[in-house]
Amino acid sequence: MALQKGDYILLDYTIIVKDENKVVQTTSEDIAREAGIYSPDDTYEPRLIILGETKLLEPVEEALMKADEGQEIEVEVPPEKGFGQRDPNKVKVISIREFYRYGKLPKVGDIVEFENQRARVVSVSSGRVVLDFNHPLAGKTLIVKAKIVRKIESDEEKIKHIIKNYLPRIDLDKVQVTLSDDKKIVTIKLPLETLLIDRIGLVKTDLANDLGRKFNLDKVIFIDEIELRRSS
Repeated sequence: MALQKGDYILLDYTIIVKDENKVVQTTSEDIAREAGIYSPDDTYEPRLIILGETKLLEPVEEALMKADEGQEIEVEVPPEKGFGQRDPNKVKVISIREFYRYGKLPKVGDIVEFENQRARVVSVSSGRVVLDFNHPLAGKTLIVKAKIVRKIESDEEKIKHIIKNYLPRIDLDKVQVTLSDDKKIVTIKLPLETLLIDRIGLVKTDLANDLGRKFNLDKVIFIDEIELRRSS
């Protein structure tokens, strides 16, 4: 049976710039290493996609809605359905003095925040900085290769993978999720190391609110279990 809006799936994918045959994003560590874009800060594994909710490129979402669990797809995405055409008006020259106030001089290739927008530094010379506010993939035709690893059926597993979105480095084997009989209360036991995550309280609050909306919950309970070592 073809997938439909609201389905939770795990998706492996690779995005390639067609004209350059260059991999720019992937969920595969092997492909990332081969393409020279591997980063130890990234996690390489299938991603949770909620069809109709997760923001996807339109042609990719359309292809997924016609596909089945376990199927592989390959989609060509033209600029107008991807990240748009390049706009020369989005390339601006800024005085380098604007950056002095932040105490850090930009370098070519840096991604910087300027006036609440992200831009790539194109050049730095003669007291001027050229910033490109176009998306890095603007004007590019993309090839998206993807495989629907599987469809997630149970609410407990759906919740686990949503937790993974908020805590990408967490080991899901160490996460316990229990729903009450009426499915109005969920109890989540996280591994001890999550207590060391910066601003974990805010992360838990945002996670709880997200789960409440998605599953119509009345309460989310987090359990932190600390095993004490007693001296003999």
